[in-house]
Amino acid sequence: MNEISKIGVTADRVPVAAYISPDYVQLEKERLWPRVWQMACREEEIPAPGDFYTYDIADESISVVRKLDGTIAAYHNVCPHRGRRLTAGCGRMGKFHCKYHGWQWNLDGKPTEIVDRKDWGDALQDSEVTLQPVKTASWGGWVFINMDPASESLEDFLGEAKTRLDPFEMDKMRYVWRKRVIMPCNWKTAQEAFMEGYHVQTTHRQLLAYHEDYTFSAAVGRHAYFGYAPTTLFGLPSPRISDQTGDIRKGLYEFNREIWDTLKATTTEEMLAAGRRLLDLPENIGPFEAYGAFAQFHREEAAKAGRPFPDITVEQLMAAGTDWNIFPNMVFLQQPTNVLSYRSRPFGDDPHKCIFEVNVMERFAAGEEPKDVTVEDGGDDWRKLDWGLILAQDFQNMEDVQLGMKSRAFQAARPNPVQEVEISNFHRVYHAFIGHGEQAPAAGVSSNG
Repeated sequence: MNEISKIGVTADRVPVAAYISPDYVQLEKERLWPRVWQMACREEEIPAPGDFYTYDIADESISVVRKLDGTIAAYHNVCPHRGRRLTAGCGRMGKFHCKYHGWQWNLDGKPTEIVDRKDWGDALQDSEVTLQPVKTASWGGWVFINMDPASESLEDFLGEAKTRLDPFEMDKMRYVWRKRVIMPCNWKTAQEAFMEGYHVQTTHRQLLAYHEDYTFSAAVGRHAYFGYAPTTLFGLPSPRISDQTGDIRKGLYEFNREIWDTLKATTTEEMLAAGRRLLDLPENIGPFEAYGAFAQFHREEAAKAGRPFPDITVEQLMAAGTDWNIFPNMVFLQQPTNVLSYRSRPFGDDPHKCIFEVNVMERFAAGEEPKDVTVEDGGDDWRKLDWGLILAQDFQNMEDVQLGMKSRAFQAARPNPVQEVEISNFHRVYHAFIGHGEQAPAAGVSSNG
């Protein structure tokens, strides 16, 4: 793995082997997935005692369960007798039960039934067949797991990212829609399609009619984000295609309508209503007056709909940026009342496939949260589902990038040093984990932020 040693601190050259080599798949199994905090499910997916969710990552499977006392626990999903997996998918149970030989455990992982236990005499102790626990912690309504008993806390792992994102109160959001597909690309290829805004000017060129697309990106310890400068003009065309003149009221409304029609995420019906109200303001209104009015209208429309708005300041909104990679495999775009999130995972030992999930959450009035939002599964063909124009454009890139990386003419990716720091930082941390066993970077170190 000599190519690993070529990665510098800025990861301005990412070796193609990281995306296409089976050796990297094995290194991830040994050095990455067992050592990092990773999101398994939402707390509301296991609301009652006995509710469980099975999280699979590479060769590992973890059973996350709500115990009788209301706390959440997780265990390696394997029977200590002969190795059969105990749970699959999600559901509710009173106990863990092995369908092979009938052994059982309570929700605390303690054995309660070992069929014909007398056959072992004194050679079998409870401690030997207790389900092996996995560390759990919650943040933002998500349940995270870590297979390393010596790992740092989730709070320390998140570091400054938690501080910047807590004001959005994502724990109070609930699923609106969820989709999953097996993509023909590496899990890193998939998530990196959503870790920078640099591609908008080509891939989503239709959006240039509504906003300036130039972004900045910054590392925040193990994690990173991208965003827009405070002077970025939304509602007016990008300077790539225009001199940025026009009716900013109409532009803001049409931008939100375009996003709603082609993505059904990162905006809401209340934001559309706020945009329509802008059209009643004077045509010559200035940009920052328009933005202030839109923010006020959004709060008012959310209040009318009974959707609580977080107590978040303009300064907190700016500090959080637009899009985050929570290392290793979680990416999301947060708004005060909604979140669009992505999760990618390996698919078997094939470096050219991954499990890719897209989830949208919003805030709701108490008692009006959607119930049992099921996951639409596209199988191994993303074209079987209606993703909308924007995601379809992204998916075409993901597929073709993976194909292009197989070319002998392609040796390394070259992330943009301004707009793609989110990707560079990911590889800095990733290669520290899988490289030569060195200590992974600390969570609290920031750069360019």
